[in-house]
Amino acid sequence: MANLTLSTRAAAEAGGDALVIGLVSGGDGASLAPGHGLSRKTVTHLKAVAADLDLTAKVGEVTAVAAVPGVAARVVVLAGIGELSTRPDTEALEGIRRGFGAAIRTLSKKKKVVAVVPGSSAALVAATAEGAALGAYTVAKAGAPATDGVSAIAIVGPADAAARRAVKRAAVLAQAVAYTRDLVNLPPNLLYPATFVDSLAERTKGSKVKLKSYDMKQLRAGGFGGTVGVGQGSANDPRIAVLTYAPARPKASIALVGKGITFDSGGLCIKPAASMVTMKSDMAGAAAVASAVLAIAELGLPVAVTGYLGLAENMPSSTAQRPSDVVTMRGGKTVEILNTDAEGRMVLGDCIALASESAPDAIVDVATLTGAQVVALADTAAVMGNDDGFRTRVLDAASAAGEAMWPMPLPKDLRPGLDSINADLAHKGGVEGGMLTAGIFLGEFVGEGIPWSHIDIAGPSFNDKTPSGYLPKGGTGFGVRTLVSLVESYA
Repeated sequence: MANLTLSTRAAAEAGGDALVIGLVSGGDGASLAPGHGLSRKTVTHLKAVAADLDLTAKVGEVTAVAAVPGVAARVVVLAGIGELSTRPDTEALEGIRRGFGAAIRTLSKKKKVVAVVPGSSAALVAATAEGAALGAYTVAKAGAPATDGVSAIAIVGPADAAARRAVKRAAVLAQAVAYTRDLVNLPPNLLYPATFVDSLAERTKGSKVKLKSYDMKQLRAGGFGGTVGVGQGSANDPRIAVLTYAPARPKASIALVGKGITFDSGGLCIKPAASMVTMKSDMAGAAAVASAVLAIAELGLPVAVTGYLGLAENMPSSTAQRPSDVVTMRGGKTVEILNTDAEGRMVLGDCIALASESAPDAIVDVATLTGAQVVALADTAAVMGNDDGFRTRVLDAASAAGEAMWPMPLPKDLRPGLDSINADLAHKGGVEGGMLTAGIFLGEFVGEGIPWSHIDIAGPSFNDKTPSGYLPKGGTGFGVRTLVSLVESYA
């Protein structure tokens, strides 16, 4: 994790292995973003380089220039950030995040990097700092500490209180996203329900967050039949972990629920081998929720937040649950199992029911839930819910955070597809609208009158393609920033 600081030194004088400056596009071609404070001689040199190389300043375009006159840094890196208006909108701010993230990502062999804010507003400081810090992440090998990567990032920008708060917040967010990415990237022989809880215990030491966990005996006694059923086929028993942050005089109470399937083989309805390759990432929702609660506590937001993590390993064995089994969920509803590879909704159902018992002001669940989400929306998450106003609030938080999400309905005419002659409901519907019927199923466990939203992150939670912007290959940490932004909207 790179150390992120705010610097008031002039960009030209700031030492370091590299100086990153935004490059913006316009009618006259690529030009340096405002706020750099460089001398005319330096600007002339960089403009000539940009023209000679036909740079376009498109977001993600990264160009390193050595031996730039009038600059102390060894290398100047021009980071394409696209168009930049005097009052940048959310799309432009995301372009800054991605542009600076891409630049920092290419500098993994450097230790100290300086990034210049393309302007003077706190929003620009925040976008620059977030992009740079998120781009500095490097994947550790098999759980060992990462050795490569930028170790220090100085953000050159205004020195006012708003800028300092923006950089501090960016550092907290980046640390939270990095923790999520680390958990997702861990191999499943190292991360299973018990070790997930162990990691949370280590993280919560000395923090404002309290941890409680349910082991198999407590899960059975507590009526968590969905979680028990999913995990009973594995040698690694399931867990439910509860993270509680309770500030004095909170302005609201929010429950966050995360799917934490540490490996999903499909159970007895086993997946094809190729479909299992990325199934260590099926706990990305739980990782995002845990990291968000920790970040919210560190930021000291005046909102009570409780995270509920449903942790299980879905494996085939002689003790695994079968299609046609009927289980009793937390709260007493019975569910007929139709396909053991639709396991995430079972742990989520238990956790949503548990969360509802505390009557929070709202519930949000985050899950790598359906392949149908990937088919429909690719790397854009789907947002569903029982309250249009609250769903819009979640979408607004995602937009402010720079995470792509799209509203989806929960059509009432699909509900009969979950009818069962053997139980209160079947745990999945037919082929049509699989993403939506999964959401409808989860809605059955939400307490009466509680606004609830379901975020399906199956697509954007894991990047198995080429790294881009501030996204590395592997776990992306998607959802953490949206959850923090949502809670901030209540503060």
